[in-house]
Amino acid sequence: MGQGDHCKILTPALCRAARGYLDWTQMELADRSGVSRSTIRDYEGDRHDVHRATEAQLRFAFESAGIAFVRMEGDLFGVCLKSSAL
Repeated sequence: MGQGDHCKILTPALCRAARGYLDWTQMELADRSGVSRSTIRDYEGDRHDVHRATEAQLRFAFESAGIAFVRMEGDLFGVCLKSSAL
């Protein structure tokens, strides 16, 4: 059974950008998300895609650390830090 078409929020580039915002290494993301460093390395390097569950683990780690994923035009997303005071 395949994953089918779904709107993917976390792309390899956004994963690298979110790590950059947080100044995290791939190993730190691996520790915080429960995803192996080799999976993160291969995903960020466009060597393979990740399953929806893996994407959710990565997003949860980022979002828990204060990262927000925002919809841009169409199906494009950006990354920014959550505002602490609205």
